[in-house]
Amino acid sequence: MPQTPLTLAVLGDSIAHGKGAQSRADALGPRLAAALTAAGFDVDLHVLAVNGAVSRDLAPQVERARRLRPDLAVVVVGANDLARFVPVDVAVGALAAAIRDLRALGTDVVVVPAPDMSSIPFVPPAFRSAVRAACHALQREQTAVAEAAGCTVASVAADVAGEFGSDPALFARDRFHPSSAGYARIAAALAPYVLAAAQERRDASAA
Repeated sequence: MPQTPLTLAVLGDSIAHGKGAQSRADALGPRLAAALTAAGFDVDLHVLAVNGAVSRDLAPQVERARRLRPDLAVVVVGANDLARFVPVDVAVGALAAAIRDLRALGTDVVVVPAPDMSSIPFVPPAFRSAVRAACHALQREQTAVAEAAGCTVASVAADVAGEFGSDPALFARDRFHPSSAGYARIAAALAPYVLAAAQERRDASAA
């Protein structure tokens, strides 16, 4: 069976970029591309994410995507908004604008809401419940705007938070970003959403 061409763009922050992975192949984008390739897609991967990006930094990434006109975009953002105390309405407004512009290109979008920052090792136990609540508040608003725009929402934070909280090996040396093993776990949780979005697009184009 011939492979289906698919231009994949990964936008967002350092998790989307792959900071902390020991090799490029271990990062999130290449892992997702590998899963898509195994499912019969000929993937042209473009990692547009920038280390340290907050949601308002999605705008220039979307401009770069405009030239590519990707079939599918994966947007991973929110960790730095939380770490820098960006107001939820500001962060979510920037995400909504980025989604709108991507959808206007004809791109299908998978949004990965903010991670559960309470699992980060250097967060003091006494503050973890407050951090978790802040994360959930941002996640809820991100989910709402993504669903309203017809995007796929990959709510993987709940799936992986427990493992990150109990296994230090899932963090890189900085104890903030995922390690290669951490990216493998995130990609395993995220891949079904990305595959479903890609397959839905393929089925729609074949109809």
